[in-house]
Amino acid sequence: MNGRESVLSAIRGALSGVPGFESPDDVPHSHGRRADHAGPDVVGLFAERAAEYRATVVRVPPADAAAAVGHALARTGARSLVVPPGLPEDLVPAGPWSLLTDVPPLTVGQLDAADAVVTTVATAIAVTGTVTLDHGPGQGRRVLTLLPDQHICVVRADQIAPDVPEALRLLDPYRPLTLISGPSATSDIELDRVEGVHGPRTLDIVVVGDA
Repeated sequence: MNGRESVLSAIRGALSGVPGFESPDDVPHSHGRRADHAGPDVVGLFAERAAEYRATVVRVPPADAAAAVGHALARTGARSLVVPPGLPEDLVPAGPWSLLTDVPPLTVGQLDAADAVVTTVATAIAVTGTVTLDHGPGQGRRVLTLLPDQHICVVRADQIAPDVPEALRLLDPYRPLTLISGPSATSDIELDRVEGVHGPRTLDIVVVGDA
């Protein structure tokens, strides 16, 4: 018996006592975990965990969101900013950088030469410090967040879910999802950390408002 046959045999054995008319939705789920285990300060926990992944996190009121984006751009000396379709205009700061709109779609060369991109998110996850994009309005194509060297994410406080299951319930499983925990990083065989190999080497997160 090969590996495939062993796995299928184990599955058949596990299902041998299941009535044919029963579906997965008929079985109550009992995982014994508290839905609120992230604690009362979900926004604070998200900011803490995202910072542990070497993201730069700031919390601002809605009126200061564009200024926070501008400060992130000024900190890295960005000269060009990619703006995806559907991004609210009040999130785009005025400054010395040029604005690159993705209509018509920018070429790979143009994106590779761009310094930064600013996007919104679909949701965020507190316990893992993760932002999730489903590439809807304000988030753009996946390539927009892979080639520029700096990615600035604007996250509304009410978009932050305590944990992964809660976040997944807010997402459409049929949309392309990108989960980002900190700037792109990898390590070689000697565990030397290298950032920016597979995506932006700088991740800025602007958390807007209070949950």
